Amino acid sequence: QASQEELKAAYRRLCMLYHPDKHRDPELKSQAERLFNLVHQAYEVLSDPQTRAIYDIYGRRGLEMEGWEVVERKRTAAEIREEFERLQREREERRLQQRTNPKGTISVGIDATDLFDRYDEEYEDVPGSSFPQIEINKMHISQSIEAPLTSTDTAILSGNLSTQNGNGGGSINLALRRVTSAKGWGELEFGAGDLHGPLFGLKIFRNLTPRCFITTNCALQFSSRGIRPGLTTVLARNLDKNTMGYLQWRWGIQSAMNTSIVRDTKTSHFTVAMQLGIPHSFMMVSYQHKFQDEDQTRVKGSLKVGFFGTIVEYGAERKISRHSVLGATVSVGVPQGVSLKIKLNRASQTYFFPVHLTDQLLPSAVFYATVGPLVIYFAMHRLVIKPYLRAQKERELEKQRESTASDILQKKQEAEAAVRLMQESVRRIIEAEEARMGLIVVNAWYGKFVNDNSRKNEKVKVIDVTVPLQCLVKDSKLILTEASKAGLPGFYDPCVGEEKSLKVLYQFRGVLHQVMSADNEALRIPKQSHRIDADG
Repeated sequence: QASQEELKAAYRRLCMLYHPDKHRDPELKSQAERLFNLVHQAYEVLSDPQTRAIYDIYGRRGLEMEGWEVVERKRTAAEIREEFERLQREREERRLQQRTNPKGTISVGIDATDLFDRYDEEYEDVPGSSFPQIEINKMHISQSIEAPLTSTDTAILSGNLSTQNGNGGGSINLALRRVTSAKGWGELEFGAGDLHGPLFGLKIFRNLTPRCFITTNCALQFSSRGIRPGLTTVLARNLDKNTMGYLQWRWGIQSAMNTSIVRDTKTSHFTVAMQLGIPHSFMMVSYQHKFQDEDQTRVKGSLKVGFFGTIVEYGAERKISRHSVLGATVSVGVPQGVSLKIKLNRASQTYFFPVHLTDQLLPSAVFYATVGPLVIYFAMHRLVIKPYLRAQKERELEKQRESTASDILQKKQEAEAAVRLMQESVRRIIEAEEARMGLIVVNAWYGKFVNDNSRKNEKVKVIDVTVPLQCLVKDSKLILTEASKAGLPGFYDPCVGEEKSLKVLYQFRGVLHQVMSADNEALRIPKQSHRIDADG
C-alpha cells in the first residue's frame, strides 16, 4: 500500500547506501553493484502500475511468466486483479471436479457392565468367570462422498451398515443437490435398504431474510406396512450476533415440536432446548467453555430431563495433533446407568466408542469413568503424543530448511554484504545522534530466543542486527511496520519455520532502553515504556 512518494524516498535512500561509486575497495564495490542492481530492479517493478499489480497478485514468479506482453498496457491494476480472480474461479471449478470430500463415522458399542455388575457367588465355579467379560454388542459404519457435477450441482453418495446383538442391516442413498440462487438450494434423495424399502425425499433450504432461514425436509418411506410419510420443518433466526433461535416441527412416525436457543461465542457455547413429542418430551440445558490455548481445550456439561428419566453429562475435548481432536464424555442417568463415550475426530472421519459401564448409579463406576480417561490421556500425552509431535515438527522444519537452504544462503550473503556497505553510513548516523543525545542502538539481535525453562534444551538461533537497525534510524526515530523483519536490509532468516523475535538494547538521551518485539509486530522507538529502571 506504499505510495509513489514513499517508494521514491526509499529508493533514493538505498541508492545512496549501495551506490558503487561510494566504495573504493574492489570487493565492496562488487557487492555494492549487485545490491544496487537488485534495488533498481525492485523500483522498476513497483514504480510501474501494471508490473506492480502483477507482482502483488503473482509474486516474483508472475514477473518471470511469459505472455504478459499481450496484456494491454492501458489495463489498470483493478482490471488485472479481476482477470486473476476469473482464472482463480476457473481453477477452483476444476479443483471441485476432482474433490470427493469423503466423510465417515465408525461407532463401536462396548458392553462393560461385567466390570461393576457381577454375579460372583453364583458363578464362582465356572471356568474363566474370574475375568470380567467385555463385549462388543453393536457397530455402525457410515460413509459419504461428494461428486461436484458443475459449479451449482453436486451428487452425494452415502451408505451405512449397522449390527446389534447379532442382527444387522444397511442402506445406500443418492442425493442430487442444486444451488438455485444465493438465497437457497434444493436436494432430491433416493435410498434403499434391507431393513426398509425404497425412500424418496425432498429437502429445500431458503434464506427468508438476511437474519432468518427455513429448511423443509419431506420423505416417503415404502415398506411392507405401506407408505410412511414424514415432514420436518426448521425455522431459524439470528437473535443477535452470537445467538440463534430454532423452531422445529416434525410430523410422522415420531412427531414432535422442538424449540431451542443456541449462543456461541469465542469462549463459550450455550444451548437450552425443550421438546414436546411422541414418544419423547424433554428439557435440556448444556454449556461448553472454550479455553483460548494452543490445544483448543473445551469442557462441557449438560442436564436433560424428560419422560425417559434424567441424564447428566460432563466431559472435555482437546486437539492432540494438527488434524485430530480427542474427547471423552461421562453420562450418568436414571434409569440409563453410567456410560463413558470416547470420540476421536481425525480430519473428516469420526471414531466413536460408547462404553456402557453399569445399569445402576454406582459411585465406583462414576469415579473410574471420570478419573480413568484423564490418567490414561495425560500418560499417553506425555509418553507418546508429545514426543511424536515434537519429532514430526522437527522433520517438517528440517525438510523446510533443506528446500530453502540455497535461497537462505544467498539471502545471508546479501545481508552480510549489505552490513559491510552500511558501515560508513552508520558511523555518520551515530555521530549525528551522539551530538543531539539521540537514538543509538547499543545491541540488537534477531531470531529465536529461549526464555522458558521448559525449553532450555532448545538452541538459541540469533544474528546480530545492530548495524542494520542503526542504519534505519532517522531523526532519532526507528519505525518498523507489520511485516517479517527478515526482509529488512542487512537481515535474513536464521531459523526457517520457527518463531522469531527482535530484541533491541538502545540508548536515548543518555538512558538505556530495551524492547522485545515479535517478528511480524510493528515497532516504534524510542518509547518511555522501554526505559530500563536504574534501581532494578
